[in-house]
Amino acid sequence: MPEILVLYYSRHGSTAQLARRIAAGVEEVDGMQARLRTVPEVVAAAGAHSAPEVPPDGPPYVSHGDLSACAGLILGSPTRFGNMAAPLKHFLDSTAALWLSGALAGKPAAVFTSTSSAHGGQESTLLSMMLPLMHHGMLLVGLPYSEAGLARTQGGGSPYGAGHLARHARETELDEDERALARALGRRVAEIARKLAR
Repeated sequence: MPEILVLYYSRHGSTAQLARRIAAGVEEVDGMQARLRTVPEVVAAAGAHSAPEVPPDGPPYVSHGDLSACAGLILGSPTRFGNMAAPLKHFLDSTAALWLSGALAGKPAAVFTSTSSAHGGQESTLLSMMLPLMHHGMLLVGLPYSEAGLARTQGGGSPYGAGHLARHARETELDEDERALARALGRRVAEIARKLAR
């Protein structure tokens, strides 16, 4: 069954909550399956001679094989000064061989993020995550205003991708519109991947 890779880094759980909702949206599309993966902390990744041990309470760490095999990619990170977090960027920086081979070219991709403040850089973070995906030749998928929650949301979510506004540290519960937009993003990428596979 074709898989959409939902790859994310989460520090306090908000981005992980979005990832699970997005994966649920992927699996609402007949014949499509979600594969949740994460990345290790940069310190662990840079200092270890082998892959760090996978955390017992989360998904496995991503491999380059996960990227090669996926039918589409949905990438998520909390904001770090208006940009993606270092662990995700560190992993993306290691994908030059996939870029050279064109392994991701022509596959649909989308992005999602979480911030702790209303003007914490959601849109710039989403845009920063799009850049390496464009260099890989991926087809970017956003959220259209036909998704009613996009016009209503008081938290996260924009035409650039799904999001969550935590407001306070460790406030990981998504509101109704954030949940709906995350599921919609997963569905859209899965539907497009299924059409492209025909």
